[in-house]
Amino acid sequence: MNANEIHERIKTAFPDAIIEFKSEGVFEPFIVIRPELIREVSRYLFEEPDLNFDYLMSLSGVDFNDGNLGVVYHLHSMGRKHRIVLKVRVSKGKPDVPSVESIWKTANWHEREAFDLFGILFLNHPDLRRILLPDDWEGFPLRKDYKVQEYYQGMKVPY
Repeated sequence: MNANEIHERIKTAFPDAIIEFKSEGVFEPFIVIRPELIREVSRYLFEEPDLNFDYLMSLSGVDFNDGNLGVVYHLHSMGRKHRIVLKVRVSKGKPDVPSVESIWKTANWHEREAFDLFGILFLNHPDLRRILLPDDWEGFPLRKDYKVQEYYQGMKVPY
C-alpha cells in the first residue's frame, strides 16, 4: 500500500484527524495528525489488518523554533512492507500528546527521551520520567531556547 492509499484510509476512518498530507517533494511521505487523535489513529493503523503497522521504528521530538514542538512517528508494517510517517504539533505552552506506549511498547523509551530533552508531556504514559538527565536537571536541552544552567549541584557546567 502506498502513502496515498494509507492517507485515504485514515481520512475515511478519521475525517477530522488529518491536518496535512505531503507525498510529493519529500524523502518520506508524511501525514500531520491532530495531536488529540494520535492514539486513536495509531491504534487503527496497528489493528487494521490491511495496514498492520506493527513496528514503531522511531519516535522523535522536534522544536520548530516558533513556539511549537512536534513529535514524529516513523511506522513500518513488517508483514505488509509499507511505511508512513505521522507528525503532530503542539505549543510549548501546552506540550500534551497522548502516549502510544500501549500500542507499541518501544514507545516507552522514545517518549521518555522526548519528554526528557524537549519537555513533551505524553499523557497516560505509564512511567514518564527523565531517562538521560538527572531528575533535578533544569530545562530541556534540545529546545532551541534552552539556556544551559551555569551550575549543577554546586559544580560548574563546562559550557
